[in-house]
Amino acid sequence: MNTDTGTTLKKTTWRDYFALCKPKVVALLLLTSVVGVVLASPPGEISLFILIMSTLGIGLGSAAGAAINQIVERESDARMARTENRPLPQGRVSQKNAFIFALLMAAASVFVLTEWINTITAVLTFASMIGYAVVYTMYLKKATPQNIVIGGLAGATPPLLGWTSVTGSIDPHGLLLVLIIYTWTPPHFWALAIHRRDDYAKVNLPMLPVTHGIEFTKYSILGYTILMFMVTLLPYLAYMRGEIYLISAVLLGLYFFYKVFMLMFSDRKNAAISTFVYSINYLMLLFIAMVVDHYFAADVSQYLCASFQFKCY
Repeated sequence: MNTDTGTTLKKTTWRDYFALCKPKVVALLLLTSVVGVVLASPPGEISLFILIMSTLGIGLGSAAGAAINQIVERESDARMARTENRPLPQGRVSQKNAFIFALLMAAASVFVLTEWINTITAVLTFASMIGYAVVYTMYLKKATPQNIVIGGLAGATPPLLGWTSVTGSIDPHGLLLVLIIYTWTPPHFWALAIHRRDDYAKVNLPMLPVTHGIEFTKYSILGYTILMFMVTLLPYLAYMRGEIYLISAVLLGLYFFYKVFMLMFSDRKNAAISTFVYSINYLMLLFIAMVVDHYFAADVSQYLCASFQFKCY
């Protein structure tokens, strides 16, 4: 008998511990942290050691936060269709073992980053983990429908963590990457919250569609999408990125608007989950576009200048 949950403890496999890490979520976070490492390094001069060790340390910290999140939410997870098959609600991992696992990952994260990267990255990674696992999960998520807005900063830091892994300092360009993810988070999460509104209502979580209704949430998604679109133009306006990124950001953003308008004005039952899925692809493609631009923007600029007979400097 698992005394932590009151259910019979089933056979545990490595896949159960892997599931505690929320691998799909962590993979997206790590993509943005890798992009942070790449953008902070001159083209062709990236340190493979820093890339590997920072990804390992940041990944361990993110996974630790994900595991703590599932420990805290094990009872509500058991009552929601989306999460009822997670290892803790199903009794495949005990609360005690999950906590030890999370603690070991957190300690390993701090050690790796402090020993082989730098102290500031270790501190910021640990602070982000606490922000997500404690501040957001334990308090904000149950306290206010603006939980994802206030607590979204914790999940927006990975590109800055990658950046500081290289530079050892908090730079404006690194913070701009954080701002992009921060403004992306509300439309991303609220689209899922609309799709899973009944689940959240069942466990009394004050998500925006539950407290303010679906229509209000749709207009909130539109508002934050507009803000996100404007923020994604800043890397070009701040001379951080070039034409490849600008074109990509505009095209990806316009399709994001299309998804949001379909969510707002169509009767398609899958519009919310479709918007949610696209938001994930959007962020991946946007950050990949930054990397492509980082390596090829100069060549494209020279080509455009030559083609249209602009004076280039």
